[in-house]
Amino acid sequence: MRSLIAALCLLSCALFASAGSLPAALLLAPSAENPRNSEGDFIGLKDGRILFIYTHFTGGSGDDATAHLASRVSLDGGKTWSGEDVVVLANDARYNIMSVSLLRLDDDRIAMLYLRKDDADLCMPLLRYSTDEAATWPESIDCAAAFPGYYVVNNDRMIQLADGRLVMPAARHGIQGEPFRERAEALCLLSDDRGATWRISQSRLEAPAEIRSGLQEPGVVQLKDGSLLMLCRTSGGCQYVSRSADGGETWSSAAPTGLASPVSPATVQRIPSTGDLLLLWNDHTALPLEQRDKRTPLTAALSKDEGKTWRVVKTLEDLASGWYCYSAVHFTEDAVLLGYCAGDRTTGNGLDTTKVARLPVSGLYAGWESAAIIPMDP
Repeated sequence: MRSLIAALCLLSCALFASAGSLPAALLLAPSAENPRNSEGDFIGLKDGRILFIYTHFTGGSGDDATAHLASRVSLDGGKTWSGEDVVVLANDARYNIMSVSLLRLDDDRIAMLYLRKDDADLCMPLLRYSTDEAATWPESIDCAAAFPGYYVVNNDRMIQLADGRLVMPAARHGIQGEPFRERAEALCLLSDDRGATWRISQSRLEAPAEIRSGLQEPGVVQLKDGSLLMLCRTSGGCQYVSRSADGGETWSSAAPTGLASPVSPATVQRIPSTGDLLLLWNDHTALPLEQRDKRTPLTAALSKDEGKTWRVVKTLEDLASGWYCYSAVHFTEDAVLLGYCAGDRTTGNGLDTTKVARLPVSGLYAGWESAAIIPMDP
């Protein structure tokens, strides 16, 4: 039966090219005792397993509800997944722990970054390392202990540069002791000693005054020339972009892009097998004006020129009442795993359901020649 399910999943992925919804390899739906499952991340282990760690809520479905970190595992490259949760970290915060990034470092340790939410003015990024392939996670490092405040660091966000520097893109909504501000500044937490100590980037980016959101939920990717590209969600109807030529210390002024978007994050990662960039975001260009605040559809685009232009190659999800966001990306030898929130706003919280889908990398390129082209700079 297990092999039959895996075969059907592969067939569905191969045939999905024109479909508006990806088949689920794993669907984590809410229940009375578990009213929300949301953002997570993947890590490949040395024995071939793939681990997915996500936020498992127990005290409600709101962002401040009680939650812990739980995991599922795949033994077959993400085609099928274990049926029961394993608690990775119990909640030790006043509110919750959430928003996981997993990263194998160049010294072979696995880093797990997550947020600990303790108050309306205190949400802090914590980091743990595993030296036994995610079996145990020793004591945490408080990455912003010297400058406490309310930080938002999305799942699957921390990266390590070619020179070893760790870069953690963050939105800061205020410092401890001050009221929470919706209007966020974008910055990076940086470490040059594999995460033992951290500092804030010299640049702390502000959006233009008319952008009420500020610069929220930034994500960063390193380009082939060594520079960094950052995308931020905004209330300005598109993603905003900034660039760094010095490893994230200083950043150009944030500017609008041609990537139309609601107030919802984008994810950019490099495809190892091709070297191209993959972008996931909510391209609301085709929606009526009154619906452009919705986090749908979920769209995939590719760039062969380091983010100067993007070709829209796939609509991954397009349910009108769907809520598709907080994507995690993991590449296997010939496939890509996507983990994202995929709730239905007509039946519950749009963030209450986590979906993991698997599709062949080759399928992303099926519509390349005829794909619409979007310039990064409008």
